[in-house]
Amino acid sequence: MSSAGRTFNLIHAEVVTPRGTFRDGAVAVKDGVITYVGTTAGLPEAHATGVETMDAKGSYVLPGFIDVHVHGGMLEDFSKPSKQGLDAITKLHCSQGTTSMLATTMTLPKAMIDNVLEEVHQYMAGEMPYAQLVGVHLEGPFISPKWPGAQNPEHIVPPNREWIEGWEQQYPGLIKQVTFAPERDGAHELIRYLRKQGIVAAAGHTDATYEEIIAAYEVGLNHSVHMFNAMTPLHHRKPGTAGAILSTPGISAEIIADGIHVHPAAIRLLSSVKTGSNLLLITDAMSAAGLGDGDYMLGDLPVVVKNNVCTLRDSEGTLAGSTLTMIRGFRYLVQEVGLSIERASEAASVNPAKLIRIDHYTGSIETGKQADLLLVDRDLELQRVWVKGRAFQDHE
Repeated sequence: MSSAGRTFNLIHAEVVTPRGTFRDGAVAVKDGVITYVGTTAGLPEAHATGVETMDAKGSYVLPGFIDVHVHGGMLEDFSKPSKQGLDAITKLHCSQGTTSMLATTMTLPKAMIDNVLEEVHQYMAGEMPYAQLVGVHLEGPFISPKWPGAQNPEHIVPPNREWIEGWEQQYPGLIKQVTFAPERDGAHELIRYLRKQGIVAAAGHTDATYEEIIAAYEVGLNHSVHMFNAMTPLHHRKPGTAGAILSTPGISAEIIADGIHVHPAAIRLLSSVKTGSNLLLITDAMSAAGLGDGDYMLGDLPVVVKNNVCTLRDSEGTLAGSTLTMIRGFRYLVQEVGLSIERASEAASVNPAKLIRIDHYTGSIETGKQADLLLVDRDLELQRVWVKGRAFQDHE
């Protein structure tokens, strides 16, 4: 698996799969595709002789992480893309276990979104050496002026189906998720179009009441971004956006598991009601990811980072994305929240793959799927990363 065309077996590892965890497991890969998953004892002789092997006993083999909500890293921002910048972002996050990701925008002028789509489209048409960009997540500009969070309110506009239609016609299938405020005029028309195209319709940065979220769900709303943040909170007489999402099984929910955005008790509550495919780990990482304290930019807004906390330079100290990586978020879900490794793996890999409809080729360790794999030790420290069966050698 260290080079295309070679079969590589991970032997004596605990392999986490949708069928359960193989305690004495093996994974065989050829030409970037998984050819065997199971126990070491059941490994066919053709997969066990004359091939490169790795004895990883005591470690876990996991599917590569899929981040559907990430803005940048290493001083680079998806909102201002370039070939060099996209390489820097995907290299950083690949080094931390992300093997597929959505280039996530901010609330921006239409011309800037046009540019993001064109640059990402061109990048995806080439040879992507690190984490694979699999599409774009538009976070805004159709959000609520009452809950802009770290988005620039000057660029907020009402939901505009014509913009989305135009982008979809020019770049078919590129947009995988759109985040908007479902209570705004025109939102229901937008939702219907998005779902018809197979695009995730996500509530976020929203002032919606419980009733408005339910009404949006009834016409196709199916997801919510960075749960508990930038939305009307849960109150026992006014359930709000948070209450509607918590009580509606058909709406999946993202969580930023960094110990800053959401208390672990709230994540435990969320994970208890968002079962099956409905819980997703994200980073919401911004340009400061991979770097230390200092001054940065998120889109066109200045951000200060101190002790891994990213805030706008405003009087409220508004949270502005994160410096989280997927491996750190994965560890937090297991070690601080108390999820099983299997459950945390679902939230980080197979669930996002299902959400954006790429689970037919990645997101889980199954025969015939792309060999996007991670090796982590008992402390859940990352040891190795493979994308399409190619080893990533530069992770920290």
